[in-house]
Amino acid sequence: MTTAPAKSPTATAQPAGEPAAPSSPQPAMRLREIVFGAAAAAAVRAAATLGLADALDPGTPATAAELARRLDVQAAPLRRLLGALTSHQVFAETGDGRFAHTETSLLLREDSPGSLRHIALWCTEPWTWQVWPRLADAVRTGTGVFEDAFGKSFFDYLHSEGGESARVFDRAMTSSSRQAAQDLAAYVDLTGVTSVADIGGGQGFVLAGLLERDPGLHGTLLDLPAVVANADPRLREGGSLADRVRLVPGDCRAAIPVEADLYVIKNILEWDDDSTRATLRNVVTAAAPGARVLVIENLVDDSPSMRFTTAMDLLLLLNVGGAKHSEASLTALLTDAGLAVEEVRPVNGYLHAFEAVVAG
Repeated sequence: MTTAPAKSPTATAQPAGEPAAPSSPQPAMRLREIVFGAAAAAAVRAAATLGLADALDPGTPATAAELARRLDVQAAPLRRLLGALTSHQVFAETGDGRFAHTETSLLLREDSPGSLRHIALWCTEPWTWQVWPRLADAVRTGTGVFEDAFGKSFFDYLHSEGGESARVFDRAMTSSSRQAAQDLAAYVDLTGVTSVADIGGGQGFVLAGLLERDPGLHGTLLDLPAVVANADPRLREGGSLADRVRLVPGDCRAAIPVEADLYVIKNILEWDDDSTRATLRNVVTAAAPGARVLVIENLVDDSPSMRFTTAMDLLLLLNVGGAKHSEASLTALLTDAGLAVEEVRPVNGYLHAFEAVVAG
């Protein structure tokens, strides 16, 4: 006769409804890494601020002491900074104690195609360290915390007291827009399109890219007066594309006095839903039935870029009470405005295009 093995005196049944304890140290280590995430962001910011990636030749590894002399900093703490960065594959350490570039660290070089140096600085500006700890407050209220923290709305503060932060913002947005514009110029189908309107298009890099691609295309750039005044030189008077462009100062949430075959709306539907609805209604009002509308956004859906886009989503909540969208939420807003969404497709690793037409 066999008998059941005796239970360990320390074994206890798992209470119903309670999660099981982690079976390995990995979950605890992962959580520790997350809560120390500010250290990784600060290390990247320090590298970008010091110009560390620019000081290291892409083809020639160097020691921390050599890099310290080039940057006029202390060698020992620089070695510690490099150690932290290599743990995230930002730089790599060779077997002889030297450091070399990785694909990631090259993106911090000023001269690198697709450089993210200014984006790295913008996302770690001093004000960010003051608003992130108040995320619980924003979750409780559903509103941004920036005005309470700084006494002014985000953009009012940025352009009146932001100082260097405002310049970092402008450089970061310019860098990001240039890179996205290249991808969009290759993505957009211009079949049957003779006129395109870039709504809230900033300096107009997307519009310029499309106009350069098709010499028969005419375009309109609509954005706030101060933004349009600083449009890409190609679009302004005397520019290579100026004779095919109309620059229209205005707020797309108030009115869109532009009729076009194709409307492009990129990364601006991030306000509260009422502002987004107003913009989309204004497009439908201005457009002829059958006009195409191309909405380009980062999505918070499960995707390779989810950690990046959900972080942006939370920062928008903190700054302006805004939000990034899921495919379902944005599709619902477009449909409610009178747009028929025909397809949703990726433009690149972090942008999705909603291809829609104005209902008849």
